[in-house]
Amino acid sequence: MMTPTEKRRLLIRSDEIGRIVARIAHQILEPDDAQQGVVLLGIRRGGEALATRLSTEIERIGGSPPVLGFLNINLYRDDRITHEMPESQIPVDVSGRTVVVVDDVLYTGRTIRAALDAVTDLGRPAAIRLCVLVDRGLRELPIQPDYVGRFIPTSRRERIKVSLAAAPAASDEVAILADTP
Repeated sequence: MMTPTEKRRLLIRSDEIGRIVARIAHQILEPDDAQQGVVLLGIRRGGEALATRLSTEIERIGGSPPVLGFLNINLYRDDRITHEMPESQIPVDVSGRTVVVVDDVLYTGRTIRAALDAVTDLGRPAAIRLCVLVDRGLRELPIQPDYVGRFIPTSRRERIKVSLAAAPAASDEVAILADTP
């Protein structure tokens, strides 16, 4: 919910999100190792809907669905932020497979660092890739995404708000919220 001192600006609408998901799904399928099967792991809360949408689009393009799972990274966080979230759901052994970690927004890199720790505790993947809908810059850790929907430079006073359903919806959008002086 916006506070009275926040200004909201719409950055990406529903139809553009659909095009972004389709483009990223094609990019995920391009490498030769994608033909042996990809494991999509959506980070709990932010990455779940995007991972589900990508899975549906990859199945539409390639004819078979990728393995889809969800990752709870609370135990691996270093910033003492904890949220009540469902447990991880990882339907296969990730060892020897290409894992694509999916999240909605990449900011400092701390969430992704926690996700990398969680994935490597599950096994030894052949490769781990990172997919984000929005890369807002301002990294604290040397983490870069392999697949990016949009790069939107921000300041630390701004927040990116992603509203994304597991299936395409008219309410899907990305907005930027900024404190007004």
